[in-house]
Amino acid sequence: MEKGRSEGRRVAVDLSEGFGERLLGQLLDRAHEIPPQLMAPLVAEEVRRIGGRDVSILLQCYEQLELVPLPGRGLTVGEALPIDGSLAGEVFLRKTTAEEVLGDGVRLYLPLLDGSDEVGVMALTLDTVDDNDRRLLRRLAGLVADMVVTKGAYTDQFFQTRRRHPMSLAAEIQWSLLPPMSMTTPQVSVAGILEPAYAVAGDSLDYALNDDVLHMAIIDAMGHGLNASVLATVAVGAYRHARRADVDLAELYAFMDKAIDEQFGPDQFVTAQMMRLDVGTGRLYWVNAGHPAALLIRGHRVVQVLEHPGTLPVGFGGAEPLTFSIDLQRGDRVMFYTDGLVEEHREGQEQFGEDRMIDIIEHVSPTVRSVQHMARNLSHALKRERGGTTSDDATIFLVEWHGGTADHLAVVDL
Repeated sequence: MEKGRSEGRRVAVDLSEGFGERLLGQLLDRAHEIPPQLMAPLVAEEVRRIGGRDVSILLQCYEQLELVPLPGRGLTVGEALPIDGSLAGEVFLRKTTAEEVLGDGVRLYLPLLDGSDEVGVMALTLDTVDDNDRRLLRRLAGLVADMVVTKGAYTDQFFQTRRRHPMSLAAEIQWSLLPPMSMTTPQVSVAGILEPAYAVAGDSLDYALNDDVLHMAIIDAMGHGLNASVLATVAVGAYRHARRADVDLAELYAFMDKAIDEQFGPDQFVTAQMMRLDVGTGRLYWVNAGHPAALLIRGHRVVQVLEHPGTLPVGFGGAEPLTFSIDLQRGDRVMFYTDGLVEEHREGQEQFGEDRMIDIIEHVSPTVRSVQHMARNLSHALKRERGGTTSDDATIFLVEWHGGTADHLAVVDL
């Protein structure tokens, strides 16, 4: 009866615009057609209309060491800020807003999040701050992050801002292949980092969340320089092509193997791991094609090296892939990495090694909250322990399974 009485009845909804909605609405209305160089003046004007000033948009550099100010009319451009040891850096790492009381007002720092990928930080000053300001500015920061990402697809300005050093051609190609370096959902998080950021060549990673399955891959193409970058490009392209055809891991490996073999012959190959995680159940499947074994991290300790008989590297042609699986517990992290992380050594000395790497993982893990923070801190800690050198590509790719469901995010609260 209740259902019958409610059918066809329209619920009255207040559709009038408040000041904050009008402000954000104007930004949305213009965002689709505004050229990249006018984004900064538009954002500065939006902030000015709520009484704000000294707006800065700070973007993360490729090495994940600094936040670099974006130049533009209406923006305040100062020095780059270190991620470690600055309030803006803390906002970036923790993805939370912070406020700094100044003599002439309050300086606000807001994380710029495109989805859950960390783009940078927006900073501005208000005379006073209340909850309405905070709510409006959080939403404005979300729009700014989306604009940086979407406009970045057809301008070089944002890429140039993020560069603190010259970048090799091979690295340019590799960075163009990469997905966002972090993703967080209620059920699963991933994060990656590549070293040396401005000279990486053969290492790459990729992922896609398709319904309840997280697809992941980490690869290391043989050689150095441009040849390795071209080899990696074909490998990633073949991986994505097969993944989007929705084949299983064995077929995916076979497709990649055939593509590399036919294009480059048996003298060139790619080591790789291809993985799938059921984000509902926590079951992880993988094929290890000549890669270092992944590490299972539970409670800040490496509890298992996922060492199993491996499959031949991609490109030798005709190998029969071996698939393995494990059930993760909520909060488990799995770390995939390339051999440059452990094989670095000074002339006449032993390699860095897995044992030393595990010691550092267990030292760093309790000090971080997210996989994004962990990937960054771990990479930098390992580089310091290796004497600050990275003669080969060194890549970390972390996944954390949270479990649960994300269905509540599709419910609209009125």
